[in-house]
Amino acid sequence: MIMRQGQQLLLPANPLFIWSSLLVSLLLNMLQNMGLFGRAAWTPDLLALVLVFWSVHQPLRVGIGVAFVFGLFMDVHQGGLLGSHALAYTVMSFLAITIHRRLLWFSVPSQAAQVLPLFAVAQVLELVAQLLGGGVFPGVSMFLATVVQSLLWPLVSVLLLVPQRRAPDRDANRPL
Repeated sequence: MIMRQGQQLLLPANPLFIWSSLLVSLLLNMLQNMGLFGRAAWTPDLLALVLVFWSVHQPLRVGIGVAFVFGLFMDVHQGGLLGSHALAYTVMSFLAITIHRRLLWFSVPSQAAQVLPLFAVAQVLELVAQLLGGGVFPGVSMFLATVVQSLLWPLVSVLLLVPQRRAPDRDANRPL
């Protein structure tokens, strides 16, 4: 693969780090939902954010099946309509894998604008599934979550790529 000028060559992603980051984001989502006031409609879905990140950067390890399973975990945790998160995460992961090669050519802030429609599609699919299952509309503020998720994309990109940016051989003369 031809790299852009100035782009750093990354080390392979550690599978243990990938799975632990997914589990931590699942636990953070669960903690958000069990908060004092419940889940506010505008709070970002951290699991969706991390799923899209790993679907873009490691599509062979984190794919549609993983997104479906984590979506079922969220559905069971929330006690709502079984399959609403699973459907949203699966479609979102499919779309992320579809655009992952093109997305990696953009800078990280530009990537945030590119993943905004993915989060919006997932949010709308989840909303439609819940409304068809007899749920109530949580309000327009729920669409702020997609904007917040998109704004968090650069931070998540930096944090999740840190272990891959270290030098493969530690050396006193190497600046990394």
